[in-house]
Amino acid sequence: MMTRIPVIDIGPFDGGEADRRRVARAVERACRDLGFLVVVGHGVPEELIEGGHAAARAFFDLDLETKRRYEPAPGTFLGYRGVGSEGLSYSRDEDTPVDLKESFTIGRVDTSDDPYFTSPEGRIWFQPNVWPAEVAALRELWPALYRALDGVAIRLMRIFATALELPLDFFDDKIDKSVSALRALNYPELTTRPLPGQLRAGAHTDYGSLTLVSMKDAPGGLEVHRGGDDWEAVSAPPSAFVVNIADLLEQWTNDVWRSSLHRVASPPAAAKATRRQSLVFFHQPNYDAEITPIPACCTPDRPPRYTRTTSGEHFLMKLTKAGTVTSS
Repeated sequence: MMTRIPVIDIGPFDGGEADRRRVARAVERACRDLGFLVVVGHGVPEELIEGGHAAARAFFDLDLETKRRYEPAPGTFLGYRGVGSEGLSYSRDEDTPVDLKESFTIGRVDTSDDPYFTSPEGRIWFQPNVWPAEVAALRELWPALYRALDGVAIRLMRIFATALELPLDFFDDKIDKSVSALRALNYPELTTRPLPGQLRAGAHTDYGSLTLVSMKDAPGGLEVHRGGDDWEAVSAPPSAFVVNIADLLEQWTNDVWRSSLHRVASPPAAAKATRRQSLVFFHQPNYDAEITPIPACCTPDRPPRYTRTTSGEHFLMKLTKAGTVTSS
């Protein structure tokens, strides 16, 4: 199936004004249409991406007992989660079979003794990362990968600001201490058929501002909802990132841009070599960043549809709703 999701080279955005506007217009169309695009020219070295994938695969290849040593402590969300550890899909209250995936997650890798990070509220969001002793490459490579993906996200937020006809740095002070997370998702080889309605990842939207995905392709992959019963398969060149708009940016733009449902399908019954892996960077603004509809996205025919919230309030509500952490 040929994808209709645009592939956009964001490299020229750093060039002259005409190139900057051209990139911003292409991104703006994609964000209005479906909230999904594929970006190239992002500047992340391919060897860093491949090294990040290899380290994740080595971890997932460990036996289950070893992996479970790195499960999150109560009230935290960093570390390993096994198949079936997440019940309802991220943001939908649907009673569906558990997702056929396992994950490993780290949070922000650069903090300091600034009270923003060390205060009681800060400690909710900036938790110590868990580094499996059995896979040294995770601790060696993933901090650099996290920083590189955070840099891509910052660059995209500047492209978004330009596309929305805002100052280039409009989002800068709202994402400079982001509570973003880097997650590896492993969709194991299936040895039995899924239950009716069971997917590798059920239909959901993401929480924050944007998501970056690097995919290792295999049968049964990422799909985005076009409406009705129409789900479109998402494909991307090996070194590209799939980008999707998430819930907070949809609220920021007063629903002008879309945070679309997406899922990871189960492979066909006859498919071979169905193990699949993704690296996913969930970009989440600073926990105290205020989110209200941008005035330029509001008109008499489209008055503000959301009341004020903060990135942290919204994120904690979503995590609690999904059962990822318990409310206190």
